[in-house]
Amino acid sequence: MDLDGDGQLDLISGSWPGELFFFKGHGKGAFDAPVKLKDDLGKTINIGGGLRNDGDSNTVLVAGDATFETKDGKQCILYDGQRIEIPEGKTGGITGTASSVHAADLDGDGDMDLIVGDIGGNVYLIPNLGTAQSWSFGKEEPLRAGGQPVKVEGDAGPFVGDWNGDGKPDLLVGSGDGSVKWYRNTGETDPKTKFPIFAAGRDLVPKAAPSKYDASAPAEPTRGIRTKVCIADWNGDGRPDLLVGDFTAQKPNLPEPTAQEKAAQDKLRSQITPIQGRYTVLTRKLFNDQSGQNMSKEEREKLSKELNEVTDKMMELQRKLPPEYENHGWVWLYLRKSEGNQATAER
Repeated sequence: MDLDGDGQLDLISGSWPGELFFFKGHGKGAFDAPVKLKDDLGKTINIGGGLRNDGDSNTVLVAGDATFETKDGKQCILYDGQRIEIPEGKTGGITGTASSVHAADLDGDGDMDLIVGDIGGNVYLIPNLGTAQSWSFGKEEPLRAGGQPVKVEGDAGPFVGDWNGDGKPDLLVGSGDGSVKWYRNTGETDPKTKFPIFAAGRDLVPKAAPSKYDASAPAEPTRGIRTKVCIADWNGDGRPDLLVGDFTAQKPNLPEPTAQEKAAQDKLRSQITPIQGRYTVLTRKLFNDQSGQNMSKEEREKLSKELNEVTDKMMELQRKLPPEYENHGWVWLYLRKSEGNQATAER
């Protein structure tokens, strides 16, 4: 992908906070340090980023590459040149939109547009209003298919490529449930936006079984969630194949504990159980219960302090135990099989 039209391949990446990063390529695998992409108004691109209104009146929540700062006795959140103050009696929080981005010339005008997925499963189009050598990204808009905004089960991972071999760019989207959907390019163009009209989605890869983040995690490779997609002719047969990355959990390959080690581990687990119970109570009081909305500043500070202490103690004990599972990511290859005009895949 050559975003700046200089004849060298570049990289772009989404991020957990939500900003989009550009790595300028110089050939032979050399890239500049990443810079955040900005729109035509000079604002950092982060769809859904900034100050959030998620219905919690007790929390000032900011999505994006932000940091906390305390100055003159007041706490605030710094984000994209803004200083967002946290009023007395409220707590501050920083989260992300988990952006995933793909660049493609979707409207056929010779420059690269951006297709962006987010943690909510939404997919957006950011049109390039500039040229192949000098981008100028406009305002995002929901990408539509079958007459409706594209939406999958969280963590949308979009990719544009010709899946059915008709010479037109289709849309494929990975999902938080482990599935992959194909949105066929109908060959028609939206008269207003000049972008393709896509058909309603079809499953190429079904959703995965829920991952198990405990002692029941599988020892063998198992399909996971948060799928990210790429199309390539992997086996050189002239047909597009599917590469799918994911996120899951797997049982670590550890030796069986001795009787003495098992007894020590059982003792630690018995100590952790009541602490986990208290942790659940505290988080519910602070963040979930209606009572938290009327909590005094002193009570909130007291419970927050206890929650930090309980969390530290719980983590200290857990570090002494062997892990029940480890996070893992796999890349799965689905070789294309042809069934008339149907587009299917098999692993």
